[in-house]
Amino acid sequence: MMTESATKAAKANPPAEKLKKSGGKLGRYILVRLLLIVPTVFILVTMVFLLMRTIGDPITAALGGKLPPDQLAERIHAAGYDRPIWIQYFEYLGHIATGNFGTTISDNRPISQVLFTYGPATLELAVYGLIVAFIVGIPLGMLAAYLRDKWPDAMLRVLAILFYATPVFFAGLLLKLIFSVWLKVLPVNGRASVGTELNLQTLDNPTNIYIIDAFRTGNPDDVLNVLTHAVLPGIALGLLTAGVFLRLVRLNVIGTLSQDYVDAARSRGVGEFRLVRKHAYRPALVPIITVIGMQIALLLGGAVLTETTFEWKGLGFMLVQYINARDYVAVQGIVILLAIIVAITNFIVDVIAALIDPRVRY
Repeated sequence: MMTESATKAAKANPPAEKLKKSGGKLGRYILVRLLLIVPTVFILVTMVFLLMRTIGDPITAALGGKLPPDQLAERIHAAGYDRPIWIQYFEYLGHIATGNFGTTISDNRPISQVLFTYGPATLELAVYGLIVAFIVGIPLGMLAAYLRDKWPDAMLRVLAILFYATPVFFAGLLLKLIFSVWLKVLPVNGRASVGTELNLQTLDNPTNIYIIDAFRTGNPDDVLNVLTHAVLPGIALGLLTAGVFLRLVRLNVIGTLSQDYVDAARSRGVGEFRLVRKHAYRPALVPIITVIGMQIALLLGGAVLTETTFEWKGLGFMLVQYINARDYVAVQGIVILLAIIVAITNFIVDVIAALIDPRVRY
């Protein structure tokens, strides 16, 4: 017969078979999520390819009327756009499998080079937006939960809707009008001033992530210059996601406050603010982690308008330039690259969520 101490030890130290079983489920979950990336990317590539081909061949779309008919026909034949579409499709799949996303028509650059040149700027802006979303959305969500069913809670919920519903370009223009034109305290456009950009370009092997390169220069003025240029674009993009975080945190904190262990703490005389801060805060963050993957797609989509509004030269800014130039090869490549980034980010977030909350993988 098992003694009381042995029973406690068994509960404190789960059997190896149980741990192995849990680890096996986690491994299967990660494998399934990883394998799902392939059909997801395949469907996206197919849809983008077919949509781009509905406008005709990319050479004619970009250079039609700019070249004589014989030169245009020669360029179309050299690029293989006069072949059956199914041959072009399978050839394009083969190129993507080897990491070749094509070459732009308007400036004759490999699309992979465009990614490495302008992608870091979009990544940097997305991180700024995510930081703003955390700083604004999570504290306001906790405050709304603490003041639930009172007039500040109602105002914060309306504010969350306004954050989410306001177009990014409108928020950007409004911020520029207030802080750049009226108050004259923040820069209007760009990622840095001309002098700072020259300093960053003189570095060996620059990352093109300006805040990192600014720290590498060792000049505090460069760091401050980069940060001041990032304030308005970061806020304009971050408020979009802050509205989602505010409502999600409020909902989950209120749900946690109705749990039995919180009621027990409340019966012992623990104050409501302490309950929100100590007992309901951390459980409410788990759903935030699970939706970050979806918000990355939202941030990348909003980055297109944000970069255009603030002339922030990232992938979104270049995407608009290529659309205006009717360079649909470049548009196709950039859209597919962004889709792959979103798919991989969702996979990473799903794995992190499964590690934090075992219920995700069951």
